[in-house]
Amino acid sequence: MHFPLFGELVVILALAAGILLLFRRFRLPGILAFILTGMIAGPHGWGWVKEVDEVTALAEIGVVFLLFVIGMEFSLKKLASLGKTVFLGGTLQVGLTIAAVGAVLHAFGVRTESAVFIGFLVCLSSTAIVLRVLQEKGRMDSAPGRVATAILIFQDIIVVPMMLVTPLLAGQSQDITMDLLKLLGKMALLLVAVFFGGRYFVPKLLRAAIKGRGNELFIITIVVICFAAAFTTQAMGLSPALGAFFAGLVISETEHAYHATGIVQPFHELFLSFFFVSIGMLVDLRIFIDAPFTILALFAGATVVKIGAALIAVWVLRYPLRTAMHSALGLFQLGEFGFVLAIPGLKLGLLSEEHYQFFLAVAILGMATTPYMLNSSEHIVRKVFLQFVPAKVSNRLDSLMRVKREQEKKLAGVLKDHVVIVGFGLNGQNVATAAMESGIRCAVVEEDPDLARKAQLVGLPVLHGDATNDHVLHEAHVERARVVVVAISDPEASKKIVAGIRAISSTVYILVRTRYVREIQANLDAGANEVIPEEFETSIEIFYRVLRKYLVPEQRIQDLVARIRGDHYGMLRGVSTTPERAKAEALTIPGVEIATLPVTLGRGKVVGRSVAEIALREKYGITVLAIRRKGRYITNVSGSTRIITDDLLYLLGSPDAIVRLDQELR
Repeated sequence: MHFPLFGELVVILALAAGILLLFRRFRLPGILAFILTGMIAGPHGWGWVKEVDEVTALAEIGVVFLLFVIGMEFSLKKLASLGKTVFLGGTLQVGLTIAAVGAVLHAFGVRTESAVFIGFLVCLSSTAIVLRVLQEKGRMDSAPGRVATAILIFQDIIVVPMMLVTPLLAGQSQDITMDLLKLLGKMALLLVAVFFGGRYFVPKLLRAAIKGRGNELFIITIVVICFAAAFTTQAMGLSPALGAFFAGLVISETEHAYHATGIVQPFHELFLSFFFVSIGMLVDLRIFIDAPFTILALFAGATVVKIGAALIAVWVLRYPLRTAMHSALGLFQLGEFGFVLAIPGLKLGLLSEEHYQFFLAVAILGMATTPYMLNSSEHIVRKVFLQFVPAKVSNRLDSLMRVKREQEKKLAGVLKDHVVIVGFGLNGQNVATAAMESGIRCAVVEEDPDLARKAQLVGLPVLHGDATNDHVLHEAHVERARVVVVAISDPEASKKIVAGIRAISSTVYILVRTRYVREIQANLDAGANEVIPEEFETSIEIFYRVLRKYLVPEQRIQDLVARIRGDHYGMLRGVSTTPERAKAEALTIPGVEIATLPVTLGRGKVVGRSVAEIALREKYGITVLAIRRKGRYITNVSGSTRIITDDLLYLLGSPDAIVRLDQELR
């Protein structure tokens, strides 16, 4: 069977992979790599891809998955907790942007319907790029990060009514009042379906699906729910992506939302890449040559309008003007949902081909500059703020709005410096009990619904899902945890979990429980710090009691136990052990820990540089205690000591600082 798209898929994916590698080196957004792939391989580029319609069909599936994932990430409880910041701040930012863009375009002779629609496109920012950069920089919990996230959430929600209103703007309605009533009726039906589906039907279905062995049944169930909802809304005369959004909203209200999101994520990312490739294929490269100054002028105008609208919106929320400026700088670009919305606008005549090309060019330029804008936001705010807004004026403006200074504080409920317990069986329960008794915060990751409910009953935060799923690990904030305890009985899954955790964080301490000693080395190789096999722990408990009956001093017994565990049970396995080491007193300084950080080829900011050059103490408040290099230890670390690949750094500093350093060096 001949399928011509196969060869072109190979071309698209291979080209995208190469561009992604190049973009990662320069910390450019992955979305741009896919758009550039389409520009190069498409009809306006080198013409390598002929089956553009088939690629577009794959792109439509990507849009369905995009809205599905967005729906799953919208918990109604989460929206209620953010409340005013989402709805008031988002409404102001979107409304002011649409009004400003519409007024300017109307003054230049653009008809009102098209001017309003272009305002729709301009008001949306890039959720994917902004959140990625904020996470990399550790700014998600800062006041500007929280405000920007809240407004981005509102923008993602408002896309749905924009998609519904677009055909009405295009004048496809003979009786607008009747069509609006029909639209409201259909929306009411969908909301009723969301309520009853989320409350009664879907949770039972997912609970039954997850009890089967393996993920196959659960995956199929999730995908069926997504496409069934998309087909239903399409049959109702609405967008299939809208149905996917409501299906995601239903799943978001169940206990399996994180697990489902992690499962759908690979499909979503694959098909969404084809969507951005298809967008790139529509870009006519000649526009960058023929009208570069027009593009730059439009980009500058859109940037000023968006920053101004966001600045006013955040300031009205009674945040300090400086915080408002930081938040606004993160929302200046045009977003990926604009691409989703622009295609029907182009088909319906709300957007001319020329205007569409200008929109694509401005959006691409904004996405490309977003990481640099966010990285330089402090410098920009300091220069602009101090130069144009004197401190007295700033203080008066803040007092005028009665700014709430306490809003600058971090959310108390965010998991941080906690213990993540993977598996709430007997071992996990014992760890949780000991942690709670000691006043240590902990979170539980559990796939079994009954055990997850048991953890909830004792008041623990629980993530329902498979810990081999990276999305679940991210939601448990393993990068901010001090310790992760893997206490499940599946040895293969344990290794995958350890490797997944280590891919997220190089500093978190990973403790693994295994049944047999033969599983120790595999887990250590995967990145575990310590592995505790049950079979030898039983032996230790037996000889501990035997030695006590022989009146052996308690300190000698404890030293022996520590030595056995420190050598990975080599004594019990008949392996020669290292000489007994003096027992060091545990470090108990509050807010300080000792962590290890491996230096790999990817850590270009430290490889080949001296300790003085990387300035860990000045930038992060971190001290290099020692370096392990090729089996030997360098303990006399001076400012001139150079760091090379495969070094292991022993660092002293606050958990926050060490996590931030780990993230910035990735």
